[in-house]
Amino acid sequence: MPCFLEHGLICVHLRRSAAHKSEIRNPNLMFIDSHAHIDGTEFDEDRDEVLRRARDAGVEIVLNVGTGDPHSGALERAIKFGSQHQSIYTAIGTHPHDASKYDQAAEDRIRALLSNGERVVAWGEIGLDFHYDNSPREQQLEAFRKQLRAARELDLPVIIHTRDAEDETIVILREEYTDAARKGVFHCFTGTTHLAEQALDFGFMISFSGILTFRKAEDLRETARRVPLDRLLIETDCPYLAPIPYRGKRNEPAYVIEVAKCLADIHQVSTEEIADATSHNFARLFGV
Repeated sequence: MPCFLEHGLICVHLRRSAAHKSEIRNPNLMFIDSHAHIDGTEFDEDRDEVLRRARDAGVEIVLNVGTGDPHSGALERAIKFGSQHQSIYTAIGTHPHDASKYDQAAEDRIRALLSNGERVVAWGEIGLDFHYDNSPREQQLEAFRKQLRAARELDLPVIIHTRDAEDETIVILREEYTDAARKGVFHCFTGTTHLAEQALDFGFMISFSGILTFRKAEDLRETARRVPLDRLLIETDCPYLAPIPYRGKRNEPAYVIEVAKCLADIHQVSTEEIADATSHNFARLFGV
């Protein structure tokens, strides 16, 4: 039956014992936030404290994803931030919101940064966003294809963002990436079960965020139940999408544990098993 959490929102509850609750305080547990944006201005006031809280919560590694205008210095900022912290890995790419700015100069810059940056492990996030359409759709489609080709050439995993563009995402991945040696991850997954099945068939992992804990996410929780443990990742996508019981606040890496707890309930396993599985999956996917 569902368990009602703070603010009236729910996470599917299949098993919750006192021992299960205590696991999140186990100092031997390690969690990885596989997608965060902590180099941005939202964390300028207390970034060091945010990282300390993450460590105290057992979040040992964060993948910081650099986004923004590829000509603005935003990607360089992300790499510089990652180089200053041993617990941070970095991914860079051109988000579909900025696809109109993706040109040959942007691709050359990203290629150079990926080749020379310290602990830069993936190309992304890239993909399609037909919900906001911040860049024209044709430019999104073109930028997505070009970045997939470049990542495949460099033998890098990709981080996929897709919203209201499931069919187009499937078609492009089938045409551009089925023969890639290294696949990637559908991050902050909110799609249909069909999309999840296609992603798994393509060899991708699927990452869930705090949205999984929201009251109206019953369908998403059912999709998460169908994803095998060896294909799961957890993330915050902070500063956005804080999970219950933090919804409405700025999100931060320490809160990724709430996603792990929700997945543990969904899969009827311990939080420790989710922590171990997602940490191993992260290491396997990104080669770290």
